[in-house]
Amino acid sequence: MPKILITGGCGFIGVHACQRFLAEGSQVLAVDDLSRPGSERNLAALESEPGFEFVKADVSTRAPVESAFEDFQPDAVVHLAAQVAVTTSVVDPRADFETNALGTLNVLEAARALPGKPLVIYASTNKVYGSLSGLAVSEDPLRYSWPDNASGIDENQPLDFYSPYGCSKGSADQYCRDYSRIYGLPTVVLRQSCIYGPRQSGHEDQGWVAWFALASLGNRPVTIFGDGKQVRDLLYVEDLTGLYWRLISDHRQAAGSIFNVGGGPGNSLSLLEYVDYLAKSGLELDLTFSDPRPGDQLIFISDNSLVENTTGWKPSTPIEVGLPEMIGTLER
Repeated sequence: MPKILITGGCGFIGVHACQRFLAEGSQVLAVDDLSRPGSERNLAALESEPGFEFVKADVSTRAPVESAFEDFQPDAVVHLAAQVAVTTSVVDPRADFETNALGTLNVLEAARALPGKPLVIYASTNKVYGSLSGLAVSEDPLRYSWPDNASGIDENQPLDFYSPYGCSKGSADQYCRDYSRIYGLPTVVLRQSCIYGPRQSGHEDQGWVAWFALASLGNRPVTIFGDGKQVRDLLYVEDLTGLYWRLISDHRQAAGSIFNVGGGPGNSLSLLEYVDYLAKSGLELDLTFSDPRPGDQLIFISDNSLVENTTGWKPSTPIEVGLPEMIGTLER
């Protein structure tokens, strides 16, 4: 079975990926600086698992990353470690750059130095497409929609990095692609939409699906930036880790590719629609509204056609199933 190194392995997606790969019989090394809330709890849940190893390291620091790769000799790498909030990137763009752009370069260089040339899966973001302000938008009572893009955004959409976060993630996205072309390192870039699921530690700046539910459970106020008609497609975390495993098991057709990966049109919600869903589930929110954030996309829905046609993968968990699963595991 493959040896898999996961940066950010104690984060929300990381812990699910670790557990998925361990269940498949792989050896797994999680590299994480444990800076995110909930990461130490996730580490505690993994430490007793057979085949699991852990190294505490910040990907923006070259030496410990190189040492982890050299010692473990992975067959595959899932690069999840990141600064994840647009707002944080605006406040401290240097730290955002060092984690997302420089950290990814450190990972790529460490992988390139290994004789086996491991597969590198990079968790990119739909934010590399910018605000998508050039697309025609219709306004309905509870949501915005695209009259000309009902199936979502595909990979032919021009890049338009917006915000320091968009720039740092977009730079890393392109570095991963080019390391496949220039150095022959097999890389796959996944431009992920909103990922949700059990054990998500949502916050106002990131992880809004979990944050809204947690705020209701904890009687905390929620601010919606904009009118709440913004739409996102939601991808259940177990579906995402299933794609990771599919790529690790056979990446011959996908190496060097970039894929949009999300829940697709059938798993989309506006913020207002989600507020209504929570209310019907008995979770009321104390809402206020504020100005939109710069560069915020009115809509993002992923067209998954390319990844489906290349790998056979598609989302299998509808939001009607995934949302109750997530909400049922949240803690106050």
